[in-house]
Amino acid sequence: MGLVRDRLLSVIADAAGIESDKIKIEHPEVEEYGDYSTNVALIVKGGRQVAEEIAAKIKSDDLIEQVNVAGPGFINIKLNQKVFIDTLIDINTQKDWFGDNQTGAGKTFVIDYSAPNIAKQFGIGHLRSTIIGQAIYNLYKSSGYKTIGDNHLGDWGTQFGKLLYMIDKSGQKTYDLEQLEKWYVEFHKAAETDKALEEEARKWFVRLENGDAQAREMWKKCVEVSMAEFEKIYDLLGVKIDYVYGESFYEEMMKDVIEEAKKSGVAKLSDGAWVIEVAGFETPLMLLKSDGGTTYATRDLATLKFRRDTWNPDVVVYEVGAEQELHFRQLFAAASMLGYVKPETKLVHTKHGLYLGTDGKKFRTRGGNTVKLMEVLEEAIEKAKELGCKDEKLATKVGVGAIKYFDLLHNIQNNIVFDWSKVMALDGNSGPYLQYTYARTQSVINKSKAEKSDLLPNYKTNKEEQSVLRWIYRYPEVMEEATIRLAPNLLCNFLHELAQRFNTFYNQHSILGDKDEETVNFRLELTRAVGQVLKNGLGILGIEAVEKM
Repeated sequence: MGLVRDRLLSVIADAAGIESDKIKIEHPEVEEYGDYSTNVALIVKGGRQVAEEIAAKIKSDDLIEQVNVAGPGFINIKLNQKVFIDTLIDINTQKDWFGDNQTGAGKTFVIDYSAPNIAKQFGIGHLRSTIIGQAIYNLYKSSGYKTIGDNHLGDWGTQFGKLLYMIDKSGQKTYDLEQLEKWYVEFHKAAETDKALEEEARKWFVRLENGDAQAREMWKKCVEVSMAEFEKIYDLLGVKIDYVYGESFYEEMMKDVIEEAKKSGVAKLSDGAWVIEVAGFETPLMLLKSDGGTTYATRDLATLKFRRDTWNPDVVVYEVGAEQELHFRQLFAAASMLGYVKPETKLVHTKHGLYLGTDGKKFRTRGGNTVKLMEVLEEAIEKAKELGCKDEKLATKVGVGAIKYFDLLHNIQNNIVFDWSKVMALDGNSGPYLQYTYARTQSVINKSKAEKSDLLPNYKTNKEEQSVLRWIYRYPEVMEEATIRLAPNLLCNFLHELAQRFNTFYNQHSILGDKDEETVNFRLELTRAVGQVLKNGLGILGIEAVEKM
């Protein structure tokens, strides 16, 4: 929790005579009621009278200005002005570190994200996993965890048997990612009338698994061609993932997993295949097919075992679409049965939603094909130029930032209707709006010659200044809640509200032109703090704050 909230919880706990972890405090929807509210009286099974008794024990000091009781027993607390002044000082002193905490110190966090499929162009569907995963990674890192990002590439499986068959049939030695996709589509069309092709594909994958030289050489070429294209996307998105371990990395480890599952009795023989029966699921988890081929589950179990032995994580998050929910529920249960995670390790599947078109259907091109991410990013950059970002680098920061923010402002598990008018809006809850607001703060600061101003605790704030102060101090709390709930959208909403409050203040009051020196100093430090928090928050979201727009 943020330091202000921690201090307040301690005060309330002492007054109520109970432990602080049993108390719930929140921000009232109507700010006039106070900065925090608690129903602690109801927790100790008392009504308004008990609430008044507890409130009487909470004295005004440097933390608390006023306490009152409302309704059946809610205690409303208004913070002292000194808290807000101290927050401005903290922000402008700690700068890039403001909002960070050490709640995860000594713990290890692993997140599996992005995970595009080899031999397929990076579709917009993989955008969600990539940027949500990076934001969650950044949140955990800011909370003191040892953070490990793992790009679990889809570079293994029976689909490569189909591709190797087509490559061999074509006789071509050089090809690009687009050609690989075409071959894959051609295979499926041909297989509709020639059922023998599926068996040919299975044979090719078995050859690949058995180390056949020709199969391995063609497969490696597919990986190289694909990764070259993926890196272009990652560079444009500003994403760098710590490790890139494709499914093929676990090839040898899968043998141990299969053997251990058999010996332990966790795996059962069923119609020539080896499966793991998981309680609560009618369909078992397939470990080894009857033809000797491995499955996603085999590879994912080997992955969890590797992560346990290599990093010993306390939390493992899979930033993967909701369509894989059943797979991960079974996987987590099977991993526990095999002892591949320590009992206290938290395994989480985020289950992100889909991109939809404005017609409410899955977002596709007019021809019904998957929307290519590179094309979307390039269009966003062009639209940023239409907003006035003539410089290519600036247009890229604004355009790509707009795409990222539009995704992250939604609840992870919700579907998203992709709407360019909302993505690129210069007002409303959008990336360009926040970047523009940050640029506005920097313009004010750059016009001022003062590097730092002294703040007086008895400065009398007006309504608009007070509105900014009573919001910005919540940033550390929001950061912690967004981390715990794996919810970057909470941070987006906080930043948007902060930007709105600052712009209201900016439009109604002169910052540098006021005749009173104390007023100028305060407003300059307020502006500096708003800019710093916007920069920090956007950085967590993977969006660059721009100096000019």
